[in-house]
Amino acid sequence: QVQLVESGGGLVQPGGSLRLSCAASGSIFSIYVMGWYRQAPGKQRELVAAITSGGSPNYVDSVKGRFTISRDNAKNAVYLQMNSLKPEDTAVYYCNVHGMGTRGYLEVWGQGTLVTVSS
Repeated sequence: QVQLVESGGGLVQPGGSLRLSCAASGSIFSIYVMGWYRQAPGKQRELVAAITSGGSPNYVDSVKGRFTISRDNAKNAVYLQMNSLKPEDTAVYYCNVHGMGTRGYLEVWGQGTLVTVSS
């Protein structure tokens, strides 16, 4: 069984910063793509950023230049540094991992962490 544990959400004022962390534990032998999704109230879940095992990042246009995704392969962890936050960034953020476990290919989701941007 593989679990993702997220941390770092909270309340921040517009223009502020937060750093989200996600660590994978359990029987996962290889991790391919790691990413962050978000879901705002009344909206569909969207991909915010993803990073390959080789470190190549990809971002949704709305966060380019403000968010930075990174990963630590030794710790099976992925991070999302969020700067210049806007009220429209308010959402539940979910960590997502694609990898190989004992039963083959797997996709795992974190429990979600709430980010609220408000004055």
